[in-house]
Amino acid sequence: MIKTVVATYRRSFTGLSTEIWWLSVVLLINRSGTMVAPFITIYLTQHLHYSLIQAAIVNGMLGLGAIAGALLGGKLTDSIGFTSVQFSALAGGGLLFVLLGYVENFTAICLVSFFLSLVNDAFRPANAAAVAAYSLPENRTRSYTLNRLAINLGWAVGASAGGILAGINYKLLFWVDGITNIVAAMLLWRVLFKPGQIKHIKEKITNGLIMASPWKDAVYIRFIVIVTVFASCFMLMFRIVPVFYKEQLQLPEAVIGLVMGLNGVIIAFFEMVLVSRWEKKRSHLVYIRLGLYLGAITFLSLLLPVNGIFLALFSMVLFTFSEILALPFMNTFWINRAGENNRGSYAAVYTIAWSVAQIAGPYFGALLVEYYNYTVLWLSCFLVSALCGLSVYFLKKDGSFSKR
Repeated sequence: MIKTVVATYRRSFTGLSTEIWWLSVVLLINRSGTMVAPFITIYLTQHLHYSLIQAAIVNGMLGLGAIAGALLGGKLTDSIGFTSVQFSALAGGGLLFVLLGYVENFTAICLVSFFLSLVNDAFRPANAAAVAAYSLPENRTRSYTLNRLAINLGWAVGASAGGILAGINYKLLFWVDGITNIVAAMLLWRVLFKPGQIKHIKEKITNGLIMASPWKDAVYIRFIVIVTVFASCFMLMFRIVPVFYKEQLQLPEAVIGLVMGLNGVIIAFFEMVLVSRWEKKRSHLVYIRLGLYLGAITFLSLLLPVNGIFLALFSMVLFTFSEILALPFMNTFWINRAGENNRGSYAAVYTIAWSVAQIAGPYFGALLVEYYNYTVLWLSCFLVSALCGLSVYFLKKDGSFSKR
């Protein structure tokens, strides 16, 4: 039995390039310091004593910065190369994380949050383009999945340790997040910077076929709308649900951190193996649709009248398998529609979808809690996520999701 599991893992990781492995190590280091994101709402409401609406505004500034960062990162990736953009984003983001920990005025928090997100999220389209460049069509989904494995292992470490550090001093979260960003930037520059890369990319853009803008790709934009709406609910698991665990289930920060970290642990153990088995058996859209439906069920599960710790664990397990089903194949979809010369632009639009969700999800979620209650919020997310899954089904039926 153990030999079979080990053999399955070995097959799942076979054939990936050295550069893909290095990118994953960089992400693992970077995300092992991810402590601010899962605790930012609790930090603002419980530590600085701002309202849930004000915390949602800060999250909205993070989202606005992410949109600007995605646009900037995508443009720079297509012009100067993905390594330079990734390095600058990691190093600059590290410094801004530390700064954010020392501002307490609400206006200043909003401004620093915006610029932090702008710099930090310029990394995403550059990293996505790098994965596409360093992988082959036949192992592209697995390459993205390895990246996600690194991200989620890091998330498991960061969220779990963050819960402990938050109980000691919240400022430690910002320092650790900043330092790991900078260490990741130094490693990336050391192992992946290639002096001829910028010239090489510029030559390809000049001599290669110039493909259409992603904004003119009607099929892609329809897909992006679905992603944005679902991601708005998805974001609540990392922005509003931790507050729900704290306020309604009366769980301490250390336990919340461990529950959030469980998301990364499950993904690390199961996602790579499951994706390697699934990717050639059915249409990728089938898995996306199932993931969206399972996401809907996750929000419904938050209404169960059971023990608080059990509910937190159960909902996180459901949510994690929803993520495993949907997100790897969403990544494969956008990269299959992009060309060599516009991967940064396509990645930017995909990143923007998640950035918009980062604004809309927490803000409207906070409004529903403020004016109604958590029950209304979870029922709304259930209906919205289910409708997103249904939308994928109809897009598949009309044949418009064929690969480019």
